[in-house]
Amino acid sequence: MDKLGFLDSVARIAVFVSLLLALFLLTVKTENKLANRLFACFIILSAIDFSGLMDYSFPIEYVNIDLFRSTVCLLEMPLIYLYVLAVCYSDFRLKWRHLIFTLPFIVMNFVLMPRIYLKSGTEKQFILEHYSTMFEIYFFQILIEFQYWFYIVSIFLILRKYKRIYLENYTNPSTSTYKWLFQMNCVFVVMHSITASKNLLRYTASRDIFLWGNVLMIVMALSVICWFVLKALNHPELFRGINSRLKLTKEILPQNENEITEKIENENEEIKTQISTLKQYMIEKEPFLDPSLTIQELSNQINIPVRDLSILINHQMDQHFFDFVNEYRIQKAMEILKNPSKKDLTVLEILYEVGFNSKSSFNTSFKKYTNLTPTAYRNAS
Repeated sequence: MDKLGFLDSVARIAVFVSLLLALFLLTVKTENKLANRLFACFIILSAIDFSGLMDYSFPIEYVNIDLFRSTVCLLEMPLIYLYVLAVCYSDFRLKWRHLIFTLPFIVMNFVLMPRIYLKSGTEKQFILEHYSTMFEIYFFQILIEFQYWFYIVSIFLILRKYKRIYLENYTNPSTSTYKWLFQMNCVFVVMHSITASKNLLRYTASRDIFLWGNVLMIVMALSVICWFVLKALNHPELFRGINSRLKLTKEILPQNENEITEKIENENEEIKTQISTLKQYMIEKEPFLDPSLTIQELSNQINIPVRDLSILINHQMDQHFFDFVNEYRIQKAMEILKNPSKKDLTVLEILYEVGFNSKSSFNTSFKKYTNLTPTAYRNAS
């Protein structure tokens, strides 16, 4: 089998597997159906993209279909962007305004229309022979690069805000959603860098090297898609998004520093009382034992408005709510680890008892607080 035939076989396998995965995502039962559907649409468009590497040729009168197919890649990153929003925010819904993300796709097809789509016969044959040197194709490549990096940066910004909101309002020690989406975006950066390098081979290397570059790219892309799907299916907790209406503490604080200072001075005694009451409540009632405790639930329990409680912890006490609660969990775990009567309890049993639900998260938090692992701390006690 020659290189072109091998590439064709790999492309056909990639298209088949991609469509199969997309069908599975569209039919599998899950709480976050929107995220699954968006990712399924991304996979379907990827399959359409992969089909361009198959060894086939259109009759000259139908070549516009293949050119149109090549532009669908401009819809892939908008779908990933919307997918990230759907995973991060449980109340995210598609709106008509999101159609603006299709604008590059529409613009590109309008650009191709005068000199390519509307031509026929010998004129189109001549254009196709000089396809790679046309202004429209250079514009297409520049548009892809600009759009890709725009969405990559936008996704990183979404994840940064998501993580900060999460830390200020939730205590579940599992930040797997952020970590996984961050990894996913980093993989997209690597994949696009490889693809861009491969495209340069079109102009700087032999055809054989370019073909092998295509084989490498499509195998890697298929592997990444399979990894994404399996990861999502094996870890349903990845879809426990946060409420998009939650605000960062800095967004609800006065913007003027003098105003902040004056307010703190005027309310200094009240703040001290609230902090003392909060700490006493945490020690006596131990609400941190609930692994899914949120700042809203704690606010309801202690009768402090959630806005004031958020400012109190995240600003006045200079701690994320996440770290504030986990500190009490670690202190409780330290007491148990030092208690001779509970020496038979395993570390796994202890972490569940104090409100954690992940061994890796417990070990990370414990070491951050004590500079020791739970086992080392127990042995040293």
